[in-house]
Amino acid sequence: MFNIINRKTLLAYAQEYPKAKNALFEWYYEFLNADFKNFQELKVIYKSASLVGDDRVVINIMGNHFRLVIRVVFVYKVIQIKWFGTHKEYDKIDVTSIKFKN
Repeated sequence: MFNIINRKTLLAYAQEYPKAKNALFEWYYEFLNADFKNFQELKVIYKSASLVGDDRVVINIMGNHFRLVIRVVFVYKVIQIKWFGTHKEYDKIDVTSIKFKN
């Protein structure tokens, strides 16, 4: 079971992207109950996931219409949401340094 920091961030993205709201919450509850020990185990379930450095993982949401950037520390079972947006918006960011902004 993972601790996902910060649920408020997820809610903000769900409000900003209402079309993706259900898919985001589906991801959230899947990861809350997940027991991945490393990226390879995560990749078995999320085949399109990419490891991009600094423990950051990119997850495709809604068939790759949206992308979610998270930082996963498998040892401590902690996930930090770094960024969420459309695939087009994703192509314009530096995924290794982007941070959630309120």
